[in-house]
Amino acid sequence: MFMNYLFEPGSGMVDLPGDTVNALGSLETAVTVTTPEDTGVLTADILFAEPRIRNEIVYLAGDTITYGELAQTLETALERPFRRVVWTVPSLLDELAADPDDMTRKYRAVFAQGRGVAWAKDDTYNARHAIPVTDLRQWVQQNLAD
Repeated sequence: MFMNYLFEPGSGMVDLPGDTVNALGSLETAVTVTTPEDTGVLTADILFAEPRIRNEIVYLAGDTITYGELAQTLETALERPFRRVVWTVPSLLDELAADPDDMTRKYRAVFAQGRGVAWAKDDTYNARHAIPVTDLRQWVQQNLAD
């Protein structure tokens, strides 16, 4: 997931004006996030890597966090409390069933289940090649802090 999507009002995951983190599934659900800029740099590096990378999945990560860690990072960086609300998998699946064509509801339901949406940062292409990327704390400091 692109890191900034966490903060898009339409995603519903972070409500900055309401000082709320809405956790998809649970506060322990993990998600891997990367900035679009880092994704572009890493994609170009992968494309020109020697030896060529073929027929394998290549993982990238700016950060892998839980929704609880997201709330804690926001509290620390922005120096204010954030409410934590859990949107359960059953409730998200019910919302999706009510409007199965809504892409945001599809994303929420998938990410809440936590399968295939998070991986260890240490096992990523950027970590193995020591390519610096923006983590959540840095992104929040650069984009949200005063």
